[in-house]
Amino acid sequence: MNDSKPNQPIAYTLRVLSALLRYPDAAFRAAVPEMQEALDREAALHLDRVLELHALLRRLQQDDPFNTEAEFVEMFDRGRSTSLHLFEHVHGDSRDRGQAMVDLTQTYERAGLLLDTSELPDHLPVVLEYASTQPPQAAREFLAEFAHILRGIFSALRRRNSGYASVLAALLELAGEQAEAVELPPEPALDDSWAEPEPFSGCSSPGQSRPADVQPVHIIRKQPSTASGASA
Repeated sequence: MNDSKPNQPIAYTLRVLSALLRYPDAAFRAAVPEMQEALDREAALHLDRVLELHALLRRLQQDDPFNTEAEFVEMFDRGRSTSLHLFEHVHGDSRDRGQAMVDLTQTYERAGLLLDTSELPDHLPVVLEYASTQPPQAAREFLAEFAHILRGIFSALRRRNSGYASVLAALLELAGEQAEAVELPPEPALDDSWAEPEPFSGCSSPGQSRPADVQPVHIIRKQPSTASGASA
């Protein structure tokens, strides 16, 4: 567990972790030395964790860009267990997710931050950028609210032996939690997890109420008009 003081600055570390969870394009690779310096200067994480993040940054900078970019897409855009959209892990595609995102957007707005229209509020890099604008203790408490989701993503990344697991481990430690893997159910095949539900088969999306129940359809016969005074 991270033993840093609650009020120790963590803003730059959060921004580096946010950048690590975005698409590793040319701009990202050019900024790697600056990000490594920020991690060292702020020293918000244990040295062993910082060294892991240094190694990940160095690999993403030096490896073939095509491979690192393809790895990112495969890791975070294909499959639910490693999705970086946090409320997807809790609400699936249910209407509750929409309300949760409205509430989170309002949290940002109360802090004077307007979300870019191309971003979703529950995207983890966005969440971390917001947290980086808050006082250290408030940022840690905000991260702790998502700790159960972060632990699930961390566990899924560990299961895949991904270096990105170090990023989630760092976030858990900043939230005052231990980076411990938990058991996860087997992830469905990609085609199954993104398949459209069959018509009239009930709700089948994770997060919906009574997803396996048959939804009855009540057909009411239209009554003939009894209006008087109609012209012949």
